This record gives sequence, structure tokens and C-alpha cells, in this order.
Amino acid sequence: MKPGNSRIWKQVQQELAVWRVGALPGVMVIGLIVFLRLLGLLQSSEWSALDYLLRLRPDEATDERILIVGIHEKDISTIGTYPVPDAVLAQFIEKLQTHQPRAIGLDIFRDLPVEPGHQQLIQQFQTSPNLIGIEKTLPDATGKTIPPPPGLPDAQAGFADLIADGDAAIRRALIGVPAGEGYQFSLPLLLAEQYLAKEGLFLENGIRDKDAMRFGNAEFDRFRANSGGYVRADAAGNQFLINYRSGTAPFRVVSLTDIVQGNVPNEWIRDRLVLIGMMATSAGDARRTTAVDNSQNGWIYGVEVHAHITSQMLSTVLDGRPWLRTWAEGWEYAWIIGWGILGISLGRLFVAPFKILLGLGVASLLLVGSSFYALTLGWWLPIVPALLVLVFNGAGLTASLFYRYQQDLQARLHDRQLVIDKTYTAIHNNPVQTVKSILRSVREGNITTNALCADLERLEQELRAIEESVRQETLLQSENLYLTGGIKLNLEHPIQQLLHEVYRATLARTRDFPLFKSVIKIVSFEEIENRRLTIQQKQGLCRFIEEALCNAGKYAEGMTRLEVSCKTQNGWNIIRVADNGMGMQEAASRKAGYGTKQAVNLARQLGGTFSRISNKPKGIICELAYPVRQPWFWFFGRAK
Repeated sequence: MKPGNSRIWKQVQQELAVWRVGALPGVMVIGLIVFLRLLGLLQSSEWSALDYLLRLRPDEATDERILIVGIHEKDISTIGTYPVPDAVLAQFIEKLQTHQPRAIGLDIFRDLPVEPGHQQLIQQFQTSPNLIGIEKTLPDATGKTIPPPPGLPDAQAGFADLIADGDAAIRRALIGVPAGEGYQFSLPLLLAEQYLAKEGLFLENGIRDKDAMRFGNAEFDRFRANSGGYVRADAAGNQFLINYRSGTAPFRVVSLTDIVQGNVPNEWIRDRLVLIGMMATSAGDARRTTAVDNSQNGWIYGVEVHAHITSQMLSTVLDGRPWLRTWAEGWEYAWIIGWGILGISLGRLFVAPFKILLGLGVASLLLVGSSFYALTLGWWLPIVPALLVLVFNGAGLTASLFYRYQQDLQARLHDRQLVIDKTYTAIHNNPVQTVKSILRSVREGNITTNALCADLERLEQELRAIEESVRQETLLQSENLYLTGGIKLNLEHPIQQLLHEVYRATLARTRDFPLFKSVIKIVSFEEIENRRLTIQQKQGLCRFIEEALCNAGKYAEGMTRLEVSCKTQNGWNIIRVADNGMGMQEAASRKAGYGTKQAVNLARQLGGTFSRISNKPKGIICELAYPVRQPWFWFFGRAK
């Protein structure tokens, strides 16, 4: 492989290593949110988000094709009795017919007579082909249904059943159910059918979906069990999602008294759909929905719901108003996973935590904005799970990266200062002293040419050694460790193997450390946890044991025994170097040097401890211990 390709491949490998570590928590978050959604635990939040976005849409024009005639508390007081007698309804329908409406929907159950005037009302039913009455097809909790009004032709009876979700809100319209060998239709569908018949459009089966319904080219997409935010919902019959009209005045609303007294313009009724229903609180016909602006604390009346359903069908067929649709399940989960991956990527694309927060804010606005825009086009996208995976992944990585950023910044500054200190100490202790010695000898005139050359060669070696040491310290991203004598160790190897190699290489330096020639060595390198250590941490552990051995070789005067061990004990990894040379008092008198500061810093990074204690009866024990299992926050910051 060419050098350039090798470097690129190494960078790719390093990037993949970072993603393997950093992406795992994000993938777990995505899996958790998807799992919660599959269980249906996000349904209520997705419903609420849908309702909220529906309310945010710009106001639509009032649908003047529909007029709602509400029977209010004031109307009941004027009539003087409740339920409204059949005679009042009959006279009212007769009055409406003089204005020639295209169709009338009576959203009041009349399966039983309410005298006086029952026969008069039956006569109106029989002589009004544009009148649609209601029945209850779906049994309630007691198994009860309500038949249509007596005397009303079967073709003019539509069911008024509304399906409530788990939070009691109405978001779905049921427009058809199988009945024996035929099919029963809802009040809104029969009203729409009568209105559209005059436009030359008739009810037919769907083209894309044979079980769907359509008028002309407008096919009504059916609700499925897992449409949108729903999970395993009851999708029996022919249902669709209600796309409520936005705005505070979706329809004209008048009272029964207004019609009787002639206070309603004729053009509001002529050739329109007129829906009659109870709009009195005492009637108990309020339905819950938080998707419309003109609701009363989240409640509207049943007749208003039927008006919205009817208007949705008419507006789709005649005006091209968007139908409320959802994606296939596979696309929905691809959408969710995509936003989760974007959340993970924020931690990799940006460095500073505040940039990540800014990116997270922009991404969240983009998600909400695109979901809202899609809704205006008729598409309900899964905004809640997508927002959860985006925020949890983005904010979670931000928190961990913020901690890592601060710690890395401090560690870099600390390491830089230690390199400077070490370089200064090395220059002061070796080359500077050699130069002073040469100058003194030259001034005194007692140095030969050969001795001067030898001193200058020694000075050159000392300077090159310092150069090599500084170079090695700056190669923080290197996968190799360079020891004195040109020995190179591959830091990808297990840590216990690396420590043993450092031990062997250091003990072989008998020219530098004569004490190693005759010392008795007790060595034990057991297998310890290796997978969670970074390259830099392995490098630090190798430097620690090298420094501890070099200190023993330099200062442990009278040493006859050297113990070196690497083991796991009680959940801790322990690396120890112990000698029986110079006592604790003499060692403690020395100022903490570069190696000690590096050991303390390394122990802090690993969540462990560093100690230099007396080895009774004499000698020193240098020990670095760190836990086998690291804290959870360390996991996020280990790949750098």
C-alpha cells in the first residue's frame, strides 16, 4: 500500500474507532425510542403534537357550503321543554325547506316519539328526500344501539358514531361499516354524497385501494392500525384521519330561533348543507378535541365534528384541499433513525459544546419546521420520536463532550507544562553541567584535545537524547512507544505484554543503572483488563513503570531485591514497583519531578490513585491502581 493510502486508511480506521465508541450510546437511545413507540407509549404525545400543529396552521376561509343550526340553552328556554318536541322539529324543517337547501342533516336521535307532533315529524321525513337522519350503529358499553327515526327511508339514515382515542379526543372519522350483505354510511358521507351529486360526482370504490371510497379523482386514504402515531389501533370499517379546518370561524353558526324569526340571509341556506344539532351544555353532546381554534377548553359539539368531516370531503373533492396522510411504517422509522444519527453526528461534526448546542437548536427548529410544513401539505410526520432521539443524542453527547472538552483542555495545558518542565530539568542537569565543566577545564588550562572532544561528544549525545525525548512526548497520537535504545512497542498489544516489554528493556540498561546487575528480581505480569484503555493511557502506563524502574536504578542505593507486578485484585488493576534500597525519608526529601506529576495525572484520568510509600523495613513502593470498571461518563471521552 502506498504511503498516502496508508495514511488515509489509518485516518479512516481512527474515525471508525471514534464512531464505534461515540455512536453506541446514540444507537441505544434510538433503539429505546423505537421500542417505546412500538409499545405504544408515545401515542398520547404524538396525538398532542398533531393537535398542536393543526392549531398553528394559518386560518382557512369559512366553508360557506355548510351552515350549522345549533339548538342552544336559550332556544330550549324559549321552547320551554327538553327534549325538543317533534312538532317543533317538524315546523323548523318545513321552514328550512322554503329556503331550498341542498341537503339537511338532523343530528338529533328520534327513534322514540317526543310528543306532541310525532306524526307531523314522520310526514316531514317521508316527504323530504334531501333530509338525512341519524342512528347509532356501534354498540355502547351496555351493547345498546339506536335505530333511525321511524318513517325515514333507509337510504336517508346515516350513523352518527364518532370514534374516540385513548385520551377521549376525536381524531378519526368513521364513514362506512359493513352491514349484512351491504354497507352502512355515516351522516357526513351521505350529506357529502347529496351535495356532490349535483356536481356530477358520485360515490365509487377507490382505484389505488379497492376498499377505499372516492368521488371523481379524489380518493379517501383509509386509516390503518399503525397510521402515524397510532399503534395497533382499531381500524375496522372505513375510517380516515380528520383534517379539521383551521381558524376561529370554520363554519357559519346560527341558532334555531334565528331561523324561525327570519334573521338568517337566504343565501346562507339556499343550495347549502344545513346541519342541525344540539349545542347546549345540558344536552351532553360535547366532544373532546384540541385540534381546532374555536373549541371551548378542548371541547366542541358533535354537530361541529360532523361539519368538519363533511367539509373535509367536500374540500378535498372540489377544492383540492390536502387529505391528512401518513407515511408507510418503514419510512417513518427511517425518518426517526435519520434524526437520531444527526444527533449523534453533532458531537463529531463540532468541537466546542456551545457549537453543538447551537447545532442542536438549529436541527430541532428544522425538524419542527419541516414537520409543520409537511402537515400543511397533508402529511403527518412522526415529530415526537424524531425530536426525542435528536435531543437525547445531541444533548447527551453535548453534556459528555462538555465535560471531556474541559478535561482535555486542562490535560493538554498540564501535559504541555510538564514537557516544558522536563525539558528544562534535562537541559539543566546534563548539557548545562557538561558545558560548565568544559568551560572550567578550558579556563584552568588542564584539558587535553582528546578529553575536550570526548566531552563535546557527550554533550552532543545529551542534546540528541533531549531532542528525542521531546519528540516522543509530542507524538501523542502515535500507535507506537519508543524506548531508550531505539526499541519500538506497538501500543495495540495487550497492556500486560507492553508492561513486560518495558520492564525487560529498562532492566537491560545496566550501563545506565549498574544497580540492576546484581539485584534479585521478582516479576509477575498477570492478564488485566485491556479493552477500555486508549492508546494514550497505555502509553502513560508504560511510561509509569519505566519511570519507577529508572528511579529505583538511580536512587535505590544498596538495593538487593526488586519486585515488579501487574495484577487484578478486588476490582482494581494494580501496577507496582518495589525495592529495598534507600529509605523513605531520603526519597521523600526529593522534590516531585516530571515522572511523579505524570503518574498523578494518569491516575486521575483513569479514576484511580498513585502512591509512593515506604517499603518496610526500607525501600520504596511505587503503585498505580485504577478500577476495572470505569465510571459511565469516562466511556464518552475515551476516544480522542
